[in-house]
Amino acid sequence: MPKSRRFRKNQNQKKFQHTKPPGKNRSKLYLAIGVIAIATVAIVLFFGYGPNGLFLAQQSKSSPSPTPNASASPSATVTPAASPLASPAREYSVNGKRVLLMTSMGNITIQLRDDKPITSANFINLTQLGVYDNTIFHRVIDGFMIQGGDPSGTGSGSASIASIPDEIGNDNVNFNGTVAMANTGAPNSASSQFFINVANNSNLYSSFDTSYTVFGQVISGMDVVMAISHVPVVDTTYNKPVQDVTLIKAQVLP
Repeated sequence: MPKSRRFRKNQNQKKFQHTKPPGKNRSKLYLAIGVIAIATVAIVLFFGYGPNGLFLAQQSKSSPSPTPNASASPSATVTPAASPLASPAREYSVNGKRVLLMTSMGNITIQLRDDKPITSANFINLTQLGVYDNTIFHRVIDGFMIQGGDPSGTGSGSASIASIPDEIGNDNVNFNGTVAMANTGAPNSASSQFFINVANNSNLYSSFDTSYTVFGQVISGMDVVMAISHVPVVDTTYNKPVQDVTLIKAQVLP
């Protein structure tokens, strides 16, 4: 029996559809794949490195907290530098206030950052109130940091001194010679205690730069800081010097 005219027409349409040149569709497909690949690379580069480049990579390591009773010490793997490193761009302002720390081992001058207004103002206020006078550096870890600023001298802090909010922000880098606020390990718990880095702790410990507000840098007397970091300590739990290293007086310079 002969096939109907409609059936033959449908067959011819199917035959045409199967033999249609695929070149145009392939070009569109290749273009779409290329656009997706470029977008993927751009996203990976942005989120992998971030706007601060190596700083994100440095934050991927682990860190002991510079707070009382921490027993870990990296002194076996760190060689302290004899002088502070230059700060990164925007690390602190040259117009920031300077504070003189007169210690029993010599004088230290630090310059405060004016882009950390709450932390710097708190430090200046406590200095002017005499809170830091006749206190000790109660925790000293060679190759790591020296810590002071606790009126009780124990590292337990003082309930009469209010806590302040963290000011982490950008360029919060714990390089050798920078000054940062100690805390309890909880956010917004810094009050009066501070520590001076004697190594590039930003390169060694994860979350260091995201946990402790860097608000200044030693600009004179880093040799005194290093000498304090080398004094013998009672043990490796409290890291208190065998003989007191006293902060005789702190003074805001004109």
